Amino acid sequence: MDETREAEPDASHLIARAGEVMRRQLKTALLPGLYVVATPIGNLGDITLRALTVLAQADLILCEDTRHSRTLLSHFAIPVPTRPYHEHNAAKERPRVLAELTGGKRIAIISDAGTPLVSDPGWKLVREAVEAGHHVEALPGASAPLAALTLAGLPTDAFLFAGFLPSKQGSRRARIAELAQVPATLVFFEAPSRVPEAFADLATVLGPRPAALARELTKLHEEVLRAPLDKLAADLDGKTVKGEAVILVGPPQLADVSDEEISVRLAAALESMSLRDAAKAVADALGVPKSRVYDLGLKVRREVSGDVPT
Repeated sequence: MDETREAEPDASHLIARAGEVMRRQLKTALLPGLYVVATPIGNLGDITLRALTVLAQADLILCEDTRHSRTLLSHFAIPVPTRPYHEHNAAKERPRVLAELTGGKRIAIISDAGTPLVSDPGWKLVREAVEAGHHVEALPGASAPLAALTLAGLPTDAFLFAGFLPSKQGSRRARIAELAQVPATLVFFEAPSRVPEAFADLATVLGPRPAALARELTKLHEEVLRAPLDKLAADLDGKTVKGEAVILVGPPQLADVSDEEISVRLAAALESMSLRDAAKAVADALGVPKSRVYDLGLKVRREVSGDVPT
């Protein structure tokens, strides 16, 4: 026998208590209604006991992708029927689901991962179920935006989840500029293939704010990178990012801004934006008057073009 091997902790009491909780919940009849159930974002151990008992008692489980959800349901031996409910069929499926609720069915809705309705279809179903007087209940649990926020080391007293940034650079920079003065930590989802260009545009519009990239949360290759936006943009330039990604950006910092800093930011913004749009974006990002930025923009443009004012 290996004397150096640590003894495994006795988990029998823990397992017994968890079983008691589940048995007690399973003895309580599940009311007819709609149940919004959070599921793991990677680690199957993050499922809650309550989520398991509700899924096991449901008459139907609505899934973003039934094939994806089958892994979770099969792992926990939950044989409840499933049906797809996603952005492409929601309008058609919603009346059918509402009719089933009226008929007294107990219906759970889950997403591919995390908390349903967060950048996923379903909020219109909840709204109409509530308006129709059906019982609607939320089962909280795993959430990628909240998990990333707690790991980023950025302010958590106020934050804005802004979903996915636009895929095209012009629209993406315009959206970033709209959010520049929000006094909160910004949280975005992003496709792995667009992470480097997203950080490049965030750095161009917002400057060297503190930021973080969280990817593969709760999974084997979980990683959180923390640095100013410009450094992260440089480090990620040309890199291949894998796995689900969450981008976080700290709130704007009030500080004296020099003409030189404005001019540098303007020069970068003018590469893809008109002077008017660039002036607004930089003014919003730095918290300075747009008129000041616009006047400096005229100067920058003259210097770039070589025009000498008369």
